Amino acid sequence: MDAFTLLKADHQKVAELFERLEAASGKRKLSIFEQIKTELDLHAHIEEKIFYPALEKPAETHDLTLEAYEEHAMVKKLLRELSGARTATEEWQAKAKVLQENVEHHVDEEENELFGKAEDALGEEEIEELGERMEAEKARVQGGTARRTSARKSGAKKSAATKKGGKKKSGSKGSKKSSKKAGKSSKSSKSSGSKKRSRSKKSGKKGRR
Repeated sequence: MDAFTLLKADHQKVAELFERLEAASGKRKLSIFEQIKTELDLHAHIEEKIFYPALEKPAETHDLTLEAYEEHAMVKKLLRELSGARTATEEWQAKAKVLQENVEHHVDEEENELFGKAEDALGEEEIEELGERMEAEKARVQGGTARRTSARKSGAKKSAATKKGGKKKSGSKGSKKSSKKAGKSSKSSKSSGSKKRSRSKKSGKKGRR
């Protein structure tokens, strides 16, 4: 997949998520926002790591690339400010709209200006190579994220199982202790009974004398 096809697919996916964000309400808004943040973080990562460095050198794309870095910085700032919200307040929604407008402006400049100049500056072979490298980097990052998520879930399950096991052991210890106490009580009552019988036998002998 060439670089432009890959990046345009990312742009389309984020645009669809913003449409869903507008239509959603309550906690659903926050959930969709987290998806948008994940997509934008990954998109910015592959562009800044692979795509933009290749466009900084040619004179045709140098200025637009520097401008793109600045636009990324603004989007990242808005993402940080929107993250961690517990409710989608009116202020939060207004800032989310600003984020959408910034992203749409950035996408418009990339697709209608930067990509055309990049195509002239780089050539078909390099554009294809950049696409393959970005695709591989996306897969690497997503794989690492999936492993970390899986590890967290596994750790949570083990922790829950350990707690349950601890409660069961505690219960069995308690039952063992109570059974031991019951055993001691039984022995004590048997001993008391045998002592009483011994005393009654002795008193019987004295009476016969």
